[in-house]
Amino acid sequence: MRILGLIFTAFAALISVQAEVSLAPIFTDHAVLQRGKPIPVWGWASPGESITVKFAGESVQAVTNNEGQWRVDLPTLSAHSQGQTLTVTGKNKVQLRDILVGDVWLCGGQSNMEWVVRNSRDAEQEMADAKFPEIRHIKVAKNIAAEPITRMAGEWTVCSPETAGDYTAVGYFFARRLHRDLDVPIGLLNSNWGGTPVESWLPPDVMSDPDLAVTVASHQAVINEGILAQNIAYRENLANWHSAQAEAARKGEAFADKKPHMPWQPGAFKTTSLLYNAMIEPVIPYGLAGFIWYQGEGNANQPETYRDMFVALIESWRQKFEAPSAPFYWAQLASWDSGGGESLDWPLLREAQHQTLKLPHTGQAILTDIGEAFDIHPKNKQDVGDRLARIALAKHYIKDVVFRGPAHRSTSFSGQQISVTFDHAKTLTTSDGAAPREFEIAGVDGVFHSAEATLEGTTVTLKSEAVPHPRDVRYAWHRWIEPNLQNPAGLPAEPFRTDTL
Repeated sequence: MRILGLIFTAFAALISVQAEVSLAPIFTDHAVLQRGKPIPVWGWASPGESITVKFAGESVQAVTNNEGQWRVDLPTLSAHSQGQTLTVTGKNKVQLRDILVGDVWLCGGQSNMEWVVRNSRDAEQEMADAKFPEIRHIKVAKNIAAEPITRMAGEWTVCSPETAGDYTAVGYFFARRLHRDLDVPIGLLNSNWGGTPVESWLPPDVMSDPDLAVTVASHQAVINEGILAQNIAYRENLANWHSAQAEAARKGEAFADKKPHMPWQPGAFKTTSLLYNAMIEPVIPYGLAGFIWYQGEGNANQPETYRDMFVALIESWRQKFEAPSAPFYWAQLASWDSGGGESLDWPLLREAQHQTLKLPHTGQAILTDIGEAFDIHPKNKQDVGDRLARIALAKHYIKDVVFRGPAHRSTSFSGQQISVTFDHAKTLTTSDGAAPREFEIAGVDGVFHSAEATLEGTTVTLKSEAVPHPRDVRYAWHRWIEPNLQNPAGLPAEPFRTDTL
């Protein structure tokens, strides 16, 4: 009887929990809600339960559906930096405190977006100076799911010297510039995972699109090959570890080597849609101002398919978040010396990123000047965030801010010389006062040679003794580059090539 009583008590408690009104986990104390548009608020309660949501003097009602789901849209609100209480009432009451209204940006991608302030350049000083209570941050906990799920883990925190060290560094420096220039609260919805390809972040309905079938199959083949190689290596490493452990025991010696980690199965966070399902779907349709993105390293071995996938990601995220014209700004791949020789994978991936600018309301921060030769994670996240913020300020907030570096406009030929004219620069300069670097020219044979460059106004004139009859030019067209061409605002020139024009 005692066991039956315990079962009944547990069952009654479960019914009680199911009956209680609750909010989607993205809503916690200290959250920032999106200004200037209706604000979706959603959660769960008993089927047919009446729900009332109150915030900032507004009150909206809803009735849960047969699955116990409810959603309301609060009316459009202006920015508000004084914390207010959000109250949700059904059969019980839930209150969230210190809720601001401002602009919310989703920070997506892989490790360079995941990179935190405490690991960035001048980290100690940056954390000490991080006294911005109107900047808020939530980190979506890493998770994978075979199907879209509705819940995630994470809590909004207030930016302070104690909390900022764990913020996405790119997002934090982006938010700091926006907050300084706009004087409104900024929320960072931080959802990313290092080492991941773009396919992991695409919705499953997009991945089933017949137009992407070949690309999806190609990607999964690469994953499967990697899984096999990882498993073989793991078994070998594990066998060696056991042998070394046994040998140490035989000799009576201490053994402290760490046991090899079992690789993710099957492909886990690199498998198509698994991260979207677990780390994006649960926060939809949270109100956003837009998206910032730092990713591409995970697709560098397949630049020819990246553009279509990246376009699909941008369009699908906008559609899922009910924001078809939301700005989407990204960081182009920085310089990096991977030891890959003259492989053109990174230049081609950068080109695919650049071609995505054909989509409306997009922008790209050029990072060719801040890479680190032997570290794929540049510590200088300040300039990354600032350049993304410049784009947002100019294109989304319509502020008079220089947001783009010199971009190739035209090419002309005169004897042995090529003249390249640039847009987005009243005049051209170099960061170190030296002649422009990283220009190459080629003749009809298509073999590129380093070119001597001179500056005049917005034109760079090029020549090379090895190319008597030049036909094409390219700039910053290698994995590791040290370019110095910029505009007076210090923004670097964009990589380009003419041999495909």
